[in-house]
Order: sequence, then structure tokens, then C-alpha cells
Amino acid sequence: MTDAAPALSYPFAHLPLPEQAIEIKPGVLWLRMPLPFSLDHINLWVLSDGAGWAVVDTGIRSVDVMNAWLALLAPQGPLAGRPVSRVMATHMHPDHVGMAGWLTRRFDCALWMTRDEYLSGRVMLSEAGQQAPADGVRFYQRAGWRDTEVDEYRARFGDFGKMVHPLPDSFVRLTDGQMLRIGNQEWEVIVGTGHSPEHACFYTRELDLLISGDQVLPRISSNTSVDATEPHANPLQGWLDSIDRLQQRVPESALVLPAHNEPFYGLHLRLEQLRESAMKGTERVRQQLVQPVRTIDLVRSLYRTSVVAEHMHLFLATGETLAHLNYLDQRGEIVLTEDEDGAVRYRLA
Repeated sequence: MTDAAPALSYPFAHLPLPEQAIEIKPGVLWLRMPLPFSLDHINLWVLSDGAGWAVVDTGIRSVDVMNAWLALLAPQGPLAGRPVSRVMATHMHPDHVGMAGWLTRRFDCALWMTRDEYLSGRVMLSEAGQQAPADGVRFYQRAGWRDTEVDEYRARFGDFGKMVHPLPDSFVRLTDGQMLRIGNQEWEVIVGTGHSPEHACFYTRELDLLISGDQVLPRISSNTSVDATEPHANPLQGWLDSIDRLQQRVPESALVLPAHNEPFYGLHLRLEQLRESAMKGTERVRQQLVQPVRTIDLVRSLYRTSVVAEHMHLFLATGETLAHLNYLDQRGEIVLTEDEDGAVRYRLA
């Protein structure tokens, strides 16, 4: 008989409802807000900060989330009527920063983010009401999208602003290695990349807690994508480098507080699982490159039919496939050619 393979462990048996809070450690509360997607929730973390609360991530901009915040912040609510002292965003995706502008204005407090995340969010908010750029159209045409799929991209361009309140006009910059005093604890900022430009995680040794955002999730993998803004980016390499960084700077003993699913133990095991998953994805792409293929051909062979049929999933799957292709390209493993219609084909070198 062999020993059972190590597994992640989940110490909390119950989940908070949208208007409830669960205490993780003294002064650290777990909130959970609804999302209108197949991934139907996001975890938020509230840290005692003197007379107020430091909020880590905010939920998407929606009436349901606003009403949940109002109930939480009410004098008789779980946050006991204490004000929000600062809003800290792990990164600029709408489920994390959607209510940041609403909260900072309501409490006249600052937004704390890394520079790349803040500026990227401001750029995406500025796209509301604008036409899809020619570079974006060309990007998806080069990937081999059909005209109807490109038209859907045009129609959805600028939707970011529907999910995010306008960000404040200034922010407090977070940087890798920075130490923050929040309440009675010192929190270290650990920056990761791959999923977003400059994703901030937060670790406190006193409580042995890691707020991991989307950089480490226990049951699902974060999307690691190339998009039209930086078509030659190599986010997969950034993702792998970030796994190394977290392994070196956060102990295996830490309780991980992720943005989705439940708090868990087993950080280093999960990081190795994520590394292995990324490398298996690259190998699956590599095996398809015996003959020249377009990005969309890879998407259709590697992903379920339902993923290809739904636009948002197609958008994410295309970006993730390109992340593997750019990773192989920058390692000198593949050759690119261009069809007469502008679509790019890839094959092994």
C-alpha cells in the first residue's frame, strides 16, 4: 500500500452569504459577493485598520453588490458601522475593482494599487463609447476569427466601463516588497504577473496569511492571456516566474485567502499543480504544431465546443492559446507564416 497523495485542505465548513462576514483570524473578515458569470462569486477580505476597515477587492459594479455593501456597512451590520479607511485592489479586473470608485468616494479614502494595474484600469475605462481600434480588429483577424466573431468583438468593445465605477483620479502606489502596517499586522506586498499586469498579493507573517487574489486559486486556474494591446507579450513566462516568487517568499504553512473558491492550506502543492498545468497546456499546443495551424484552429481542437461557441469564453481561450504560442515563439521553438487573408499560422521550427 502506498501513501495517499498530498491534498489541499479547506478549514472552513461554511461560506458567507453576500450580507454576512466570517472571521478568519482576529481582525480579518471574509466576505463573498455575487458575480453574473459562470464563476458566480468573488471573495473579498476586510482587515481591521484602527477605527476603520481596509478592504481588499470590492466586487463587480452591480445593484446586488451595492446593496450587499450597504447592509455590511450599516450600523447593525457585520462591519459595525466602522468606516472604510482604504481600498486595496489586487488587480484591475472588474470583479476586483468594480466598486472601488464607489467605496473610495463614499468614505473619502484612497485607492491602493500597483501602478500598472491602476493605469490599465484607467485606460480600459476610457474605451467606453469608443469604436474598436483597427489594431484590435487586426489582432483577432490574425488569430483566424470569423467575420461574425470579429463583429462581436466590435460590439462588446468598451464593456469594461459597464462593470466598473469610475476609478478615483489619484491612487497610492503599491510596489513589490513594500511593507504595509494595517491594524496590528505588517503585510508584505508580493507582485505577480501573467494573469494581469502587476497583480498584488499580501502576506502577513504574524498571522501566516496570504491574500492571493487570482494569483493562486485552489480549484481553478486563472486565465493567462495575450490581448490586442500587447500582442507579443509573454504572460506565461511571467506566470511561471510568479510561481517561483511565491514559493520563495511565502511558507507552505500559510493559510491562503483566494479570490475564488475557499480558503485553503497547501500553498506550495498548489503552486506546483499550477506549474504542471501550464506546462501540460504548452505541450498540448506543441503537439498540434506538426503542420501549420492558426490560433483559432488550436482553440477549436484544445477547448470544448461550448467554449468556442460563447464569445467571452472564445476571447479568453484565444488569449490563453496565444500565451502558449508566444512562450514557444520566444523560446525559438516555432516558425510563423502569414496567409493571404492576414491570418498567422504556426508550426514547429
